[in-house]
Amino acid sequence: MPEFTSRRGLLFGTAAVGAGALLTGCTSNESSDEPASDDQPAADDKPGKQVTIGFAGPQADHGWLNAINDNAKNRAKKYKDVTLEITEGSNDTAQQIGQIETLINKKVDVLVVLPADGKALTQVGLQAMRAGIPVVNLDRIFNSPQAYRCWIGGDNYGMGLNAGHYIGEKLKNKKNARVIELAGLDNLELTKQRTQGFDAALKNYPNIKKVARQAADFTVESGQAKMSQLLQAQSNFDALWNHDDDQGVGALRAIDQAGRDDFLMVGGAGALSAFQAIKADDGVLKATVLYPPTMAASAIDLARALGQGKGVGGLAEFEIPASLTLYSAVVDKENVDQYMPTGFK
Repeated sequence: MPEFTSRRGLLFGTAAVGAGALLTGCTSNESSDEPASDDQPAADDKPGKQVTIGFAGPQADHGWLNAINDNAKNRAKKYKDVTLEITEGSNDTAQQIGQIETLINKKVDVLVVLPADGKALTQVGLQAMRAGIPVVNLDRIFNSPQAYRCWIGGDNYGMGLNAGHYIGEKLKNKKNARVIELAGLDNLELTKQRTQGFDAALKNYPNIKKVARQAADFTVESGQAKMSQLLQAQSNFDALWNHDDDQGVGALRAIDQAGRDDFLMVGGAGALSAFQAIKADDGVLKATVLYPPTMAASAIDLARALGQGKGVGGLAEFEIPASLTLYSAVVDKENVDQYMPTGFK
């Protein structure tokens, strides 16, 4: 894991490089001979002004969403000056709005919100901001920039782009190469963005043609069913990109049942099971493209900095940025050990 050259660079390092930096000692409660001070312009891990952070997210009905909650909780525990008020996640819009209003009424210092539906929860984000409570909007974005102070999230287009380039480089010398795509929920904008990025990358490789695409539902069951259909329809192809490692568990079951090993597979998101399969290197899964749940840990860092009136270490500005887009790194056998601690179950 890469080390940063200064303690003041830790916060920015986590947000900028995503999953790889989370577990490298980015925060600490170790004692120091230097006195704590609230006069530092950038946040670091020394205890400072006490900050109460309200955290509201959707129901953790997916491995990635559960990892979001765990990252937020674990990050907050690393700071002596942070109190985390966390709600019970809900996919019901009205219920999540009610939970956030409760946090507003408790007068938390900062809110971190991953909305089940960004559009539907925009008004409650505006309500918090008007009440003087800055909002860190996590991943699913509100409709109005007035509803949040800072947005932090993943790069769905970049995820597809990097998956396409990885596959393209592996197949660039193969004549008439064929690839297929197992997408996620097609009614989600993020799915469309991932496909757009993938298609854009493949245009750089004229020898490669995408011959099939099937949308699943981000579940193990749907991954298995849709992958079975793809395998039956496509007797010959060279690579598969699967948008999501959870549905990839089902896809790999279908592949094993069909006895197929004549192609390479790239996954998406960064599940521990995917990392383990990549490390074992005894199947078709050769890489996965990150959509790092460590963004929730970085959101806690940003919220703490907001609550203490500080900026981001490593940047010249006195304030935190208005938005941070995380990088979708490709994890393969060469670097899987670095990312293994960040894999979600």
